[in-house]
Amino acid sequence: MALFEISGLSFRYPKSEAYALKDVDIVIGQGDFVTLVGPTGSGKSTLLRLLKPEMQFNGEIGGKIRFDGKPLHTLDARESAARISFVAQSPEEQIVTDKVWHELAFTAENLGMKQSEIARRVAETAAYFGIAPWYRQATAQLSGGQKQLLNLASVMVGEPDVLILDEPTAQLDPITAARFIDTLYKLNRETGVTVVISEHRAEELIPLCDRMIVLDKGCVVYDDAPRDIADRLDKSSPYLPYLPQAARMFIESGKAGRCPLSVREGRRIFGGTQTNESKTARRSEDDRTAALEIMDVFFRYEKDAPDVLSGLSATVYAGEIFAVLGANGCGKSTAAAVIAGLKKPYSGKVKLFGRALKEYKNGSLYKENVSLLPQDAESVFLRASVKEELEGCEEVLAKLPFDLSPLFSRHPYDISGGERQLVALCRALKSKPRLLILDEPSKGLDPVSKRRLAELLIQLKNSGVTVLMVSHDVEFAAVCADRCALFFDGAIAACEETDGFMNGNRYYTTAAVRILRGRHEGAVVG
Repeated sequence: MALFEISGLSFRYPKSEAYALKDVDIVIGQGDFVTLVGPTGSGKSTLLRLLKPEMQFNGEIGGKIRFDGKPLHTLDARESAARISFVAQSPEEQIVTDKVWHELAFTAENLGMKQSEIARRVAETAAYFGIAPWYRQATAQLSGGQKQLLNLASVMVGEPDVLILDEPTAQLDPITAARFIDTLYKLNRETGVTVVISEHRAEELIPLCDRMIVLDKGCVVYDDAPRDIADRLDKSSPYLPYLPQAARMFIESGKAGRCPLSVREGRRIFGGTQTNESKTARRSEDDRTAALEIMDVFFRYEKDAPDVLSGLSATVYAGEIFAVLGANGCGKSTAAAVIAGLKKPYSGKVKLFGRALKEYKNGSLYKENVSLLPQDAESVFLRASVKEELEGCEEVLAKLPFDLSPLFSRHPYDISGGERQLVALCRALKSKPRLLILDEPSKGLDPVSKRRLAELLIQLKNSGVTVLMVSHDVEFAAVCADRCALFFDGAIAACEETDGFMNGNRYYTTAAVRILRGRHEGAVVG
């Protein structure tokens, strides 16, 4: 039975000449598990929001969207809230109450359910999602992964027919993201809820979904089972990067047969003689200049609160890209804020280019020394259009491997999450920093845009800029970082050059390493 019937759908934002969506025809059946992929700005978020009346953007819309046999716009607010649920990218974006138990009950309360029904649904949902141990906690105390799981659980209390998710794992670490996607798959299979999700995590998601829809420039390019799409692509296809690593390796190698999608399937195909190659020899640190020195730093947010940073020590060398990886809530973003001088540790010292941070007076720290791209890129926007936000950034824009001019007329909040990251990055580069601190720079970017961003960071490094990157994106770090560090329990637990780091890890590593482990050591990315 068709749940959504989309025909001839088009959409254009106010003051924009280009269409965000053009002649889109899609049918989504009851119980389908559908994944949307495509370039940053291809219309994925726009399409998802048009499927939820309360989430729709202002703009010019054409064509038809029918839900369960009737025009979507005829749904009243209660039916839309009960039957169509939406989970956004930012875990904090949807939480509206101060306690976990109240957040779980919020949807049911707003649907006017009886108290006995609310109690039953909340208890059952909390047990199903494993929320019981933190049921009475304050929502502000939850990790990013717990907040996103709570968002999912709270909308499921209403027992919707469809779950719409717009890059829900963008701010989650690899392990938490994989668990979140597994939970979606379990919900789909065990409850029959329809799942429509936009995501760039091909490794975990594509092997599980029934359908994969590829959008490009607002148009549907492919709409089929993932393996059927993979079987139709060749190594020159621009859509190859949207497939899992196993599929890309299979297609690029020219092998015959059905294309693998998962790491397990890839290992079955890419077996062979074990080798112990090493891509790079370890470089001597004796003749390298320290750009950043972090010495036994301790930090806590409140006097009686536990330490967030506990004896953190590290050295970042001039002209390198240093990636910090780790789980949600382990202190990575706090460390970035301390290094940028935005938070002051109660013990320890931070030195930048040989000088303690406190020696930089009258704002000199931020004048051609340090620039920070925060995780929430929206926090840096103050103007009504992208063009206004980028005033004075002409030199940066000329070197950027992205064309942001089509976004100039748009409000910064009306562009995609990935596009916001790029605009915010331009602003961060405007001051010509010697140390560039990036908190989740690849968040919301498609695989092709990530490659271009990696190339940009390498260009900056080659011009003498030191890059400190906090990221959940292991694949991105593998492409561009010189060294990687694993952050755990408020400090760095391990730090190595990228090849050694990836090959030494089982979980914080790339799909290529998992596929080829024990066969071709030294392979980090395919």
